[in-house]
Amino acid sequence: MLDDTSVSRVLVFTAHPDDVDFGAAGTIARWTDARINVSYCVVTDGDAGGYDEDFPRGEVAALRRAEQVAAAECVGVQDVRFLGYPDGKVQATLDLRRDLARVIRQVRPDRVLCPNPERNYARVGASHPDHRAVGSAALDAVYPDARNPFAFSELRDHEGLGAWTVPEVWIVGTPAPNHYVDVTATFARKIAALRAHESQTANMDDLESRLRQWLGRAGTQAGFPDGHLAESFQVVDTA
Repeated sequence: MLDDTSVSRVLVFTAHPDDVDFGAAGTIARWTDARINVSYCVVTDGDAGGYDEDFPRGEVAALRRAEQVAAAECVGVQDVRFLGYPDGKVQATLDLRRDLARVIRQVRPDRVLCPNPERNYARVGASHPDHRAVGSAALDAVYPDARNPFAFSELRDHEGLGAWTVPEVWIVGTPAPNHYVDVTATFARKIAALRAHESQTANMDDLESRLRQWLGRAGTQAGFPDGHLAESFQVVDTA
């Protein structure tokens, strides 16, 4: 696994606004504190989300984009990109693989973070089909698409985007984590990022206590001192 001191750029792929904040905002705050440049690529606008049935559905996408930009600022991220795929209808198509490979070649990251592409039967709620589709397409975009100069040749020939090899991928939401990050010191910023998604979290009075329980269990699994909080990942060598 790469040491953070050797990482300059991280690219985060998510299916919806707020996914990254639930899964990894504490870790990302640590990265930006270490002067690592982090970019978000959000595949959908989350236009099928929310709980207020009276809010005009045609305005949801713009609202959720704005919320994600505000949440990103809480953890030091300035580069937030949206692909505009329809929420709830994402599939790991060749078009999506090309679009993700394009962003990889644009950002040229040392590390990619993406959702778990596999169904988690122990926690079905962690296996939204959009998450699985984005995770699958992201891994395919890392290998072989972004590194192969002859894959999606239009990226090279018409857009001037040369091939790029991503050395490692961090998978969020995996049932088989092999790496934990202590986020005790950045937990408050994680909560602030999640609260920026007001359309999703305004009715969650127990958000902080619930997350303390989740991250506390991960901290225990990691062997951290009592009371420490952790986010968990499966780190994959893709060099």
